Amino acid sequence: MTKRAPGIGDDLDPHTPDGDPATAWQRRRDGYRLVGPLNRRKFSVIVVGTGLAGAGCAAALGELGYQVHAFTFHDAPRRAHSVAAQGGINAMRGRTVDNDSIARFVTDTVKGGDFRGREADAFRLAEESMRVIDHLNALGAPFAREYGGPLATRSFGGVQVSRTYYSRGQTGQQLQVATSQALLRQVAAGTVTLHTRQEMLDLIVADGRAQGVVVRDLVTGELGAQTAHAVVLATGGYGTVFYQSTLARNSNATAAWRAHRRGAYLASPSFVQFHPTALPVSAPWQAKTTLMSESLRNDGRIWVPAAPDDHRAPGQIPEDERDYYLERKYPTYGNLTPRDVASRAAREQIESGHGVGPLRNSVYLDFADALARLGRATLAERYGNLFDMYRDATGEDPYTVPMRIAPAAHFTMGGLWTDYNQMSSVSGLFVGGEAGWGYHGANRLGANSLLSACVDGWFVLPYSVPDYLAGLLGEPVLAQDDPAVLRTTAAVAERIDRLISIGGTTGPAVFHRELGEILYRGVGVARSAASLTRAVSEIATLRDRFWSDLRVVGGAGQFNQELERAGRVADFLELAELMCLDALDRDESCGAHFRVEHQTPDGEALRDDNAWRFASVWETAADGRAVRHREPLEFAATPLTTRNYQ
Repeated sequence: MTKRAPGIGDDLDPHTPDGDPATAWQRRRDGYRLVGPLNRRKFSVIVVGTGLAGAGCAAALGELGYQVHAFTFHDAPRRAHSVAAQGGINAMRGRTVDNDSIARFVTDTVKGGDFRGREADAFRLAEESMRVIDHLNALGAPFAREYGGPLATRSFGGVQVSRTYYSRGQTGQQLQVATSQALLRQVAAGTVTLHTRQEMLDLIVADGRAQGVVVRDLVTGELGAQTAHAVVLATGGYGTVFYQSTLARNSNATAAWRAHRRGAYLASPSFVQFHPTALPVSAPWQAKTTLMSESLRNDGRIWVPAAPDDHRAPGQIPEDERDYYLERKYPTYGNLTPRDVASRAAREQIESGHGVGPLRNSVYLDFADALARLGRATLAERYGNLFDMYRDATGEDPYTVPMRIAPAAHFTMGGLWTDYNQMSSVSGLFVGGEAGWGYHGANRLGANSLLSACVDGWFVLPYSVPDYLAGLLGEPVLAQDDPAVLRTTAAVAERIDRLISIGGTTGPAVFHRELGEILYRGVGVARSAASLTRAVSEIATLRDRFWSDLRVVGGAGQFNQELERAGRVADFLELAELMCLDALDRDESCGAHFRVEHQTPDGEALRDDNAWRFASVWETAADGRAVRHREPLEFAATPLTTRNYQ
């Protein structure tokens, strides 16, 4: 097939305050307009998603006195996927005497993202990180503590200090429970209306502003519209486009993609992180992968047999016949190299014949040295639930045999583009958490995800959304019979009818699995012009088959998970093509975007700062053509350098 070249659009203004990025957030906060307490109840805000970003934002706005409608497709807000982030949350809180600082935090974050994120956002992340920990601690999150009482920290990948606060191996779960309780407190107070089992299927845009959403009741199948003065999307990342990923099976991209098709630009969609510490795929019928926390790399050592095709059990391989390849290649950071580096290194070992396990598709994560040094009780205290989870999933005891791990699709650094105020290219549409893009560049440092979600939800959106609302005082919300509401709802109903009426022979999961296989081959840990071009062609063919041979059992006016999956896969097919186009367009390597044509002699990512020092921001025109805009990236405090973790 002949693929139309992408169009080239204008450069975008991120509206970052001029001057020193270290003081930008304070200056911007001081300049935000305020809404008086007596006027706040006159404004309504929709928040879609109840993870750490969404629940925090809804709770904070409710506490301030705004009328909030919180939507989730879960049966309770605490079931949001933030619970799955296990290892910890970063903060430059300065309680450990290891010479950490805001400057070091920003350098680690910007360098970790290979200079493809917004530097001013990294400063904001560092500054607010200090408040986040104390805030969550006050909400009741049970952080680990030192013997004398202070909150404990540990190390994570890509840093040489100890700035990660944690709650054993279930940090995300505990933070989500605490945040959900804060949200439910506002539900009880009447400032937040909680809508459960409701999936957003479209964004209502009227007069150039986001003014509502169309949702489907997942129990009854009924379509409904909710209007408001502003909309916040905090719906997570799109890693499940790969089918087998570390994300929950119901995680999807529909809310963000529907907003994109209504005019919200999408930034760097090909920037996908493959987590190096996931369980390997063990059977062709497997529907997802399982994440083992990066925190395990504090005490576990990663290795493979030095000789290829060595099928001996790990205990039979002596030390001098093992290759601790991360420690060999990156002696300064060792097993705590950033995720993109560790994933590429694991892929190299597996593809060169050094893989281990029944399918030879993994590497070892070994705790024998830590057991000898620390004892079983200490490891159980630090990682006990993770060890139990591994044993339940594999039937193997990591106290006696090494874990087997492999890279798997995990976190998406790309997402809906927002300016410094977290507003998208559609006025009134704000974005928080993994659904956005700004902090992480081309690679996210571990434990910055929980932080960015909490910073957005509790300490950015509660400032920037009221600034926008202040200019709408006296404006009524859009009426239910407004032409924009009726038109958008009708479009959703028409799309659902189209999915149901195809009458083919193949269920949506089959198409989704095949799409995942295409993406792992074409736009996985390593990409090339040839693999990406092939993937674009294969996705187009698959999409044609989907719209001619899809089978959806059941109807629209009922509980119908096949219909839910069909709509999500339809959006994944469009998103996947844009991901490949973005990766093909960006003719350099940076972070997790590793084009094999662009690497150093020792196999590291080779950036091209002269040509590609910008964020690629994509618009999908009405005719379906992709148009690439740019946000130029400046680094005033963190000079451009070649990433070096040796």
